[in-house]
Amino acid sequence: MSIKKIKLRDFEIGGDKLTILAGPCAIESQDILNETADGLKEIAEKLDINFVFKSSFDKANRSSITSFRGPGMKKGLQMLSQVKEKYDLPIVTDIHTPQQAKPVSEIADIIQIPAFLCRQTDLLVEAGKAGKIVNIKKGQFLAPSQMKSLIKKVEDSGNTNIMVTDRGTSFGYNNLVVDFRAIPIMKEFGYPVVFDATHSVQLPGANGTSSGGERKFVPTLAKSAVASGADVLFFEVHPEPDKALCDGANMIALKDAEELFSICNKIFKLVRGIE
Repeated sequence: MSIKKIKLRDFEIGGDKLTILAGPCAIESQDILNETADGLKEIAEKLDINFVFKSSFDKANRSSITSFRGPGMKKGLQMLSQVKEKYDLPIVTDIHTPQQAKPVSEIADIIQIPAFLCRQTDLLVEAGKAGKIVNIKKGQFLAPSQMKSLIKKVEDSGNTNIMVTDRGTSFGYNNLVVDFRAIPIMKEFGYPVVFDATHSVQLPGANGTSSGGERKFVPTLAKSAVASGADVLFFEVHPEPDKALCDGANMIALKDAEELFSICNKIFKLVRGIE
């Protein structure tokens, strides 16, 4: 099947190189952003993979009203802008309201639609109109085939630079399961498919006022996704995940990223017959 290759700076998403979106779940401090961006950029250059830095200025979907959310849009975009300029990296971050699309597009190269908001028509349309790449995360409550109508909402806004992401599907209470058939199913829509390896091991709301996670399964799912044809991998990465203020239980440690990225890159090349 033919997959649209999306141009971003000097590389193509959906082409002959693995693309990785990675960074801390939420913006905690400029120091953590810088340390993670510096480390991940070095790894990406060493492995010759495409890299986009990710972090969120606001995690609006939290288990508790007291949960850490981030610094907010204005300050958060300023902090991401510093990373972009200092390390010369493209940026992906998410939006939660249609009004955020335009200001976020001034900094972000990829606008991400959170899974729980993926059916919000106005959000998708405004993201599409912003003129940047749009990454739509599949809701945990949707079948992969249902993503086609969400893609059309962005296409009808005049934007065909689209990616779709699988991040697991609700399976009973406080659990997600990954059906790897979703990757070839969504690839039939003609756009690059992303697999979110860290949110897929999340245990939503399992700790009562916060979500849990099973970090140990991240490598298994990431490798399986690449073997199933994923074009892009998404990881939340932190220098010290167990001390993170958000989603620490499912984030991977920066020190472990190179080994995992290297293995995934080898599988990516093997599946595609790339020497």
